Amino acid sequence: MKPIFSLLLLLALLNCRAQTPSPAPLPSRPAMPSAAPTPVSGAAASHEKSLSELTAEVADLQEKATLWERILARLPRISGYVQTGYEWSERASTFFVKRARLCLAGDITPKIDYRMQVEFVSPRLVDLFVRYRPFDALNIQVGEFKIPFSIENTDYPPLRLELIDYPLALRRLMGYSDLCGLSATGRDLGAQLYGGFWKRDGFCVLNYNVGVFNGEGLNIRDRNRSKDFAARLTLCPARGLLLSGSYYWGEYGDDYLRRIRYGAGACYDRGSAVLRGEWIGGRTGELESDGWYALAGWRATRSLMPVVRYDTFRESVLSDDARQTNYTAGLLWQPVKYLRCQLDYTYEDYAFRAAENRSVVALLLTGIF
Repeated sequence: MKPIFSLLLLLALLNCRAQTPSPAPLPSRPAMPSAAPTPVSGAAASHEKSLSELTAEVADLQEKATLWERILARLPRISGYVQTGYEWSERASTFFVKRARLCLAGDITPKIDYRMQVEFVSPRLVDLFVRYRPFDALNIQVGEFKIPFSIENTDYPPLRLELIDYPLALRRLMGYSDLCGLSATGRDLGAQLYGGFWKRDGFCVLNYNVGVFNGEGLNIRDRNRSKDFAARLTLCPARGLLLSGSYYWGEYGDDYLRRIRYGAGACYDRGSAVLRGEWIGGRTGELESDGWYALAGWRATRSLMPVVRYDTFRESVLSDDARQTNYTAGLLWQPVKYLRCQLDYTYEDYAFRAAENRSVVALLLTGIF
């Protein structure tokens, strides 16, 4: 673009000079004898001077354009989205705003970048981190970000998720509406090392994440002397295919409530097919819980995708009376890049007597900028 811009500018300046009226010629005088011919005529000298001035002007404009490009490259990229919808059940119906987020991201150097994301529904800072990426096999991330645990928490943010809500086991065991009382959208303050090995066709066959965290949620100082530990290992034998294993150990709050989480899953997401399933278990104090889900989707067209999911969770593995099972059928329609429409029907089946089974229909509209 720079050479083309310079050429167009040069032609425009030459055209402007060509259209400038020339001074009237002076009256001719009788020719006088000259001792020697003039080496360069006045017209030629004037032409050479004009070209020299023009070249200097173009060089100056190029330097200013380069300076502005450097300044613009350092400015943060602004993006975000808003999610609002309507939910109906046999007990109640309501309009709601699910998320409203603004994101600023940019590059400090070619190997150092940053990201900040603010949530305006229940206002809070959900992301704020800096990453140093010197090699494919070794990178460092420090700040507040997603805990590297499970496939959906790590690889499927809300704008990629096919259904409106995350599965029960992830929500109850990984800091969304956690059994310990933590509500932090699967995020925490900490630092992690991550990377990949055996790169081929644009992806790494083996990837790892190892991190330490406060274990207290979004932008909260640690309330005990211990640090939580998270690790994730993923294997990608082929494009679109992912096998994942995760582990989390931590202590929550002043009373050092023990939180242990572990999970394994597989995902195939390529072309028209999406198949994904995970099992997640854990111990919260003396309470042992587990759950799993299986999801299948088909991209019928470039903008339309039907999805089904079986999702079950046991708050206590000692009793099936503490089980909840959700059967969900959804339709995702994205007619343009900046608009997502999701319609989900969920039948909630409760094994415990304290809750009644119910049907829920939810519509979610997402505007992206």
